[in-house]
Amino acid sequence: MPNTTGQKKSTLRFYTETIEVSRLSAHAFFAAGDENYKGKRFFWQNKEKTFTLVGLGHAHTIANELEENRYQDIASKWKELCQLSLKEKADVSPILFGGFSFDPFNRISSEWDTFPSAFFTLSTFQLVIRNEQAFVSIHLITDEENSMDTFEQLRIERDALIHTSQVKELKNHAKSKLVEREDRLKEKYLQAVEDVTKRIQENEVKKVVIGRSLKLTFDDVFSSASVLYNTSIEQPESYLFGLERDDKLFFGATPERLVKVEHGEALSAGIAGSIKRGETSIEDRQLGESLLADPKNLAEHKYVVDMINKVFEQYCDEVKVPSRPKLLKIRDIQHLHTPIQGQLKNSASLFQLVEALHPTPAMGGEPREEAVAIIRESEQMNRGYYAAPIGWIDTEGDGEFAVGIRSALLENEHAYLYAGGGIVAESSSLEEFEETRVKFRPMLRTLGGNMNE
Repeated sequence: MPNTTGQKKSTLRFYTETIEVSRLSAHAFFAAGDENYKGKRFFWQNKEKTFTLVGLGHAHTIANELEENRYQDIASKWKELCQLSLKEKADVSPILFGGFSFDPFNRISSEWDTFPSAFFTLSTFQLVIRNEQAFVSIHLITDEENSMDTFEQLRIERDALIHTSQVKELKNHAKSKLVEREDRLKEKYLQAVEDVTKRIQENEVKKVVIGRSLKLTFDDVFSSASVLYNTSIEQPESYLFGLERDDKLFFGATPERLVKVEHGEALSAGIAGSIKRGETSIEDRQLGESLLADPKNLAEHKYVVDMINKVFEQYCDEVKVPSRPKLLKIRDIQHLHTPIQGQLKNSASLFQLVEALHPTPAMGGEPREEAVAIIRESEQMNRGYYAAPIGWIDTEGDGEFAVGIRSALLENEHAYLYAGGGIVAESSSLEEFEETRVKFRPMLRTLGGNMNE
């Protein structure tokens, strides 16, 4: 497809059509794209399960390899594209979905090499399920003067996709068997934690998040549709996301909202400080109470809340922040959690908030620039889109981004898992290693592996 810049800009036309449909499974719609759109699909469901988004095919992509201004570049090109669409009142608007890499300055060659610094797509076929209503949209961006025939073919294909989604049962493949596991750079990870702890003790920085990864090999190639379905069953309390690019799928079940904008209201949350779940309800409560009273975790949490509050004070009015964190309990882990909200100033936008908030101290450290530089130097890996913003924005500027943790990158029969933890002056490398083991569990369970092999 032509892009929105340069001489062809004025000749591009953006056509949309939306119909309401009944009884449609988002997972079945995603799977219906297996044959024609594998490698060009996305999936999103919010934590409350009140909004689900599926995209099949690329009507248009916006991407860049920029180190600076990558957020502004995506925002301005999306704005240009929106100006081409017919402004008519619709039940749902066209939605752009995608994500950013954690650190565009990291040039380590890795499994992420085919993912640019920023990658977003407007789907050819868009499914939105909101408040139990389902809408399927067609998007066509073309420089053809007469595209009636093309659009009619898309209508025929849309109807076939809807029919397949409603009539055919979703194939749920059995979980593949884990045949090989590699703790990547384990010794370097342990050494990095010790080195960073020393630098924090010497007051070079306050906190740095150090991550590590696992490489798993299974006995069969993964089905994106099955993986996303299994994840929705295993982790029902989390955001569910999936972004395909060629033969890879980045997916996850993250508990963490980065920021949401809806009708001028901005919402975020500080999530930092964690402990495992208990074997019994009594043990679980005791662990939660110990987390709420733990100085190390409370200090780590405060870094995050203070930073988000500072950003909101810059871009919002009427900012509200609770004085104490509460517990956020999900299947494998419990976190300290503080919601933050404000009214977006007229001059501010969702992409500005995403840029200002990424990475929070929960993903990078404090101070931010120094912490990210240490991560780049110490981790000796490329995080890719792990721990980075992933989400969507519509033509009105509303949207939501989550933080891409509790996630994995799939490539054929291989899975790359990522987890990290906040390093402070009191950190122990072995304790941090054990914490990452807990954070690997959601993806391991979803894929069919376990930590004891």
